[in-house]
Amino acid sequence: MSTPTVSTGPLRRVPVQGRSVARVQRMLDACAELVDEVGYEGLTTTLLAERAEVAIGSVYQFFPDKRAIVQALALRNMDAYLQSLSDRFAAETFTHWWDAVDAAIDGYIHMHRSVPGFRTLHFGDVVDLHLLDSDRDNNAVIAERLAELLTEQFQLIDRARVWFALQISVEAADALIKLAFRRDPGGDEAVLTEVKALIREYLHRHVSA
Repeated sequence: MSTPTVSTGPLRRVPVQGRSVARVQRMLDACAELVDEVGYEGLTTTLLAERAEVAIGSVYQFFPDKRAIVQALALRNMDAYLQSLSDRFAAETFTHWWDAVDAAIDGYIHMHRSVPGFRTLHFGDVVDLHLLDSDRDNNAVIAERLAELLTEQFQLIDRARVWFALQISVEAADALIKLAFRRDPGGDEAVLTEVKALIREYLHRHVSA
């Protein structure tokens, strides 16, 4: 398994030594646990330092505030999500590219169920709709990165049309998956089944490639 990376975006100082990288990862892990327990509003740098078992000075050595910590966590989650999709796309043979979108939905659902903090933060929406990128909202970033993966994997020609369709799909799937997890902490299976059926039908009807 590859060593986790730390995004340089929100960091005040980039960790270089192994111990520093590990310390930052502990802070992000602690952040994920705490947002599930107390929410973003209840999260403080003091709580985070205590949970990560680091000095409060170590927190501020790398992050200016709790928003930056959550941003780093959201970026880490995005990288993990996209890497898992890239690995799956490389390992499996899909009949059509929208079958790969189905796999992307599965991956998003899996993160809700298995990644600490993700059900609360998603890709940072609870903090800022532009947490991943100052110019684009979080879902637009995910849609663009997904379009890049699909274009590379399936040699899609009409990338602009695919990207537009994925923006619609990501927005719809995100809203309905959130509904599924509001209805049932484990994810309402009836809703999740409808999400995949709805997205597949939309892509099948509106995009040909």
